[in-house]
Amino acid sequence: MNDVLITGLGVISHLGNGVDAFWAGLTAAKSTPSRVPDPNARMDLPLMYAVPESALPPLPDGFGGRPLGGASRLAVEAARQAVTDAGLGGVAPERIAVVIGTGMGDSGLHEEWRAEGGTREGDWSPVFSVASEVGAWFGAEGANTSVSNACAASGFGLSLAVDLIRSGEADVVVAGGAEAYSRVALACFNRLGAIDPERCRPFDLHRRGTLFGEGAGIMVLESAAHARARNAPQAYARVAGAGWSCDAHHATAPEPGGTQIARAMRRALAEAGAGHDDIGCVVPHGTGTELNDTVESRVLGEVLGAGPDRIPLYSLKALLGHTGGAAASLATVAAAQILHRRTVPPNAPLTEQDPECKVFLPGRSMAPTGKYALVNAYAFGGNNVSLVLQEAGV
Repeated sequence: MNDVLITGLGVISHLGNGVDAFWAGLTAAKSTPSRVPDPNARMDLPLMYAVPESALPPLPDGFGGRPLGGASRLAVEAARQAVTDAGLGGVAPERIAVVIGTGMGDSGLHEEWRAEGGTREGDWSPVFSVASEVGAWFGAEGANTSVSNACAASGFGLSLAVDLIRSGEADVVVAGGAEAYSRVALACFNRLGAIDPERCRPFDLHRRGTLFGEGAGIMVLESAAHARARNAPQAYARVAGAGWSCDAHHATAPEPGGTQIARAMRRALAEAGAGHDDIGCVVPHGTGTELNDTVESRVLGEVLGAGPDRIPLYSLKALLGHTGGAAASLATVAAAQILHRRTVPPNAPLTEQDPECKVFLPGRSMAPTGKYALVNAYAFGGNNVSLVLQEAGV
């Protein structure tokens, strides 16, 4: 089976543009949401962790006659960084694929058009346009695929990217996720009563829901043999295992017993050949919603053995908010950096940890306790995915 390495990273988020800004933001452990700059956001809690306008460099209005929406703009910028970081040149374009996970795609474009009085003839923007825009920008002639199973989308997408490489369908996959503000997504969560009025507070006793964030995390994945043959400048981590499952329980709520999220975790660990003592850090789904955090905490204790209080969790959404379809890819970028730098950044402080969430959230930087990292992502519809990364070169 072909080993799959992460050889390039690109990220844009509420913390800024680029991996260095991302890491500096994680290390600072401070982040504050703000009101979305949309006069038509007529809802009770229009708060979000938005990407600063200054962080997004100028980009073309579109490719191939299609307009570039918010998610596509974030994805193209993060892909540009990842490809540059990987030193990816001279690879036959038909051997390069693109897989992008996104929940809402460029649906914000339709809201802009409607606010301006309607669309022009021919204007359209389906969810799959995000992968198409990245493929068009880069000239990738392998499979261009968008995955859109809600907030687990980019986790499933990264797993699909690994399969494309292992099957020999591609040597390189530009893969990750992107999510941008859309009125419909924020309004739906307002109607569900699932928005925290203060900030995203996973595992906090006083949490009252989640808060959305914008962002994109894009990686260059390639077979180890291909990376060696072209003398790739670095490998951040190996994608060692993935596990999928579905609760088949409820449209929006996780199955309270956590049976299927445990199955996804165990499947990923088994494929990686990693025991629970090997896991040195967990980047949980951790949305800040009451049931999700409680169920995930309990299952982490069950799956990882003697109690997760000995394994550091890194609660990324406390800084970025819930970035929807991009959440798993941003968590994977964070996990790859944690393994590469051998440092778990400090978690954003909690007011009071929920006693039902018996997890270890260190408030200071520390070394990961093993050579593997576990990333979880869950979604409406009961879609669950876990990924296991391993230190490169191990």
